[in-house]
Amino acid sequence: MSVNKINWSSFKRLTEQQIEEKAREILSRMTLKEKLKQMSGDGTLLRNGLSMAIRYNKKPIPAGVNKRLGIPGIKFTDGPRGVVMGNATCFPVSMARGASWDINLEERIGKAIGMEARAMGANFFGGVCINLLRHPAWGRAQETYGEDPYHLGEMGAALVRGVQKHVMACAKHYACNSMENARFKVNVKINERTLREIYLPHFKKCVDAGVASIMSAYNKVNGHYCGHNRHLLTEILKQDWGFRGFVITDFLFGIRDGKQAVNAGVDIEMPFQWKMKPKKLMQYLKNGDITEEQINDSVLRILRMLIQFESSIDPTIYTTDRISCKEHIQLALEAARKSIVLLKNQNNLLPLDRHSIKKIVVLGKLASMENTGDHGSSRVYPPYVVTPLEGIKRSASKNIQVIYNEGKNIQENVEDIRTADAIIIVVGYTHRDEGEYIRTVGGDRVSLTLRPVDEELILKVSEINPNCIVVMKGGSAIIMESWKESCKAILMAWYAGMEEGTAIGEIIFGDVNPSAKLPVTFPKSQDQLPYFDREAEEIEYGYYHGYRLMDKQKFEPTFYFGHGLSYTYFTYYNLRLDSSNVTKGDSITIKFDITNQGKMFGEEIAQLYVGYKNPSIERAVKELKGFKKIALQPGETKTCTLTLNTDNLAFFDAEKNKWIIEPSEYELLLGSSSKPQDLLKAKFNISN
Repeated sequence: MSVNKINWSSFKRLTEQQIEEKAREILSRMTLKEKLKQMSGDGTLLRNGLSMAIRYNKKPIPAGVNKRLGIPGIKFTDGPRGVVMGNATCFPVSMARGASWDINLEERIGKAIGMEARAMGANFFGGVCINLLRHPAWGRAQETYGEDPYHLGEMGAALVRGVQKHVMACAKHYACNSMENARFKVNVKINERTLREIYLPHFKKCVDAGVASIMSAYNKVNGHYCGHNRHLLTEILKQDWGFRGFVITDFLFGIRDGKQAVNAGVDIEMPFQWKMKPKKLMQYLKNGDITEEQINDSVLRILRMLIQFESSIDPTIYTTDRISCKEHIQLALEAARKSIVLLKNQNNLLPLDRHSIKKIVVLGKLASMENTGDHGSSRVYPPYVVTPLEGIKRSASKNIQVIYNEGKNIQENVEDIRTADAIIIVVGYTHRDEGEYIRTVGGDRVSLTLRPVDEELILKVSEINPNCIVVMKGGSAIIMESWKESCKAILMAWYAGMEEGTAIGEIIFGDVNPSAKLPVTFPKSQDQLPYFDREAEEIEYGYYHGYRLMDKQKFEPTFYFGHGLSYTYFTYYNLRLDSSNVTKGDSITIKFDITNQGKMFGEEIAQLYVGYKNPSIERAVKELKGFKKIALQPGETKTCTLTLNTDNLAFFDAEKNKWIIEPSEYELLLGSSSKPQDLLKAKFNISN
């Protein structure tokens, strides 16, 4: 057996076939024991568990390092709002970035994250979180991009493309992982059509983008843990989709039985040797429970990705000065600016005019708190955080008096509140209210409203001074019916990263024109949402949620999916199609004109939906099938183009196990949100 180490630097600009040949050549040089060691994390719970509990993922988490052959193995770092190691750049959470609807921006964020990950010794980023937001109470809603599978897929694929300029990316948690407290036990019952059309398309989009790895989820799907689910991991992922990368488990309890996991299609157990440790796998082989062919397939998948990504980098560019560098911090600020949604702006209270106002009162303990989101596995430790209060003070001119009160006793400042030109109230959630469930902290939200004390603060202050601006912090939708009419302006700030305060200040004073749109529906009440029980042991996931459910039930939400205001006004008109009669597999070119009617530069997100006229099978009233971000100077008009591929209009026929494009009449809808009144309409037909 040769002991010559692999010369990774010789693997340059290889074709897919050459990568396959190199992977098989390396596999032939490995002993069975070495192969088995590729299939689990390198540490043990006893040896490495304590350090990870003290500071999770402080260093890259290795799996499959082989010193004899020089195989680097995977070196894991988590996400998704940045690298969790060191003092990395903290970007807005994914839900906030989802509100930007900016694919180019997300790809640039991915490149920055990948660069920082590699600079800190990682070669694998486990932070492409694309689980669909079925219900806004989900504790880890902030880690994903929103409620719509098309939007999720576009944003997730963009992050994959960016990250994989530097390191391997991993899309997670596959699949139907939309509950936190019960994630280790809940069985999600779901029919095949709903699974394929609603809960998997975004994963398919990441696979098509070349994602190196998929992480299986903790929960069960139709009675089988995702890590034991052959239908998900092998039949759909590896066979139907042709996925060439490898599957890793979620950490610790990602699988319960090693042989079931291998037979289902798991390639690596993370982060320790436990259910799939080499001794156990060897015994399974001897017993005939698994085969060496399965082992070889898993190792080949790992080697392919290592060759592809380890051989294509220039190690000299990954210096530590790239971590939280000025360029990446500026990118985090750009993301925050483009993520904050202006929900309401009565009488154009915003932006505030620096030249005419003299006094502002800022209320709420969250105004002065560094609050970047969850403190679980996604936590990033940036070198600094700009709070909303700091950002407001920096943006206000020297002539403006800024008074701060936590809000516990507004009587201390009641006269200032009465005489102020504007009141800014910062309210919402922290990692204690929502996030990864760790004992009594985080988890799924108990309530979708603000805390009673926050609602009371808004109502009391608005009675004293009507010029109230509410800035909300949170990971998804917030119900605000009891107080939204009391204030004149509302901003949804999410958890907008290390430069959040700067962006809030700039938007409030008009240095930045808000352009973000909601990636999730804001309901009026819980009655407008699917059933949710955060302690459920079994739950059924249906075909409808979010705006699809609103449309089906003819509910009117507080704020529609895709809603977001600007300091200018855009008009859409002259919608036209290159053809109103197409055949299956064809594409339709859609053109429309849009004008900035205001006096300020702005960016608008045009949204394309498709409705189904008289379908033979029940379908949504409309579904998002495209979007485009458009920058317009004051008074400027642009003619914009979108392309709709008819393949994207197929439904999944579970009986025939195939996708079907139905010959029928369809309705195309285009505009500024999913609200029916905001949409232009046109019809087209698809024939055989």
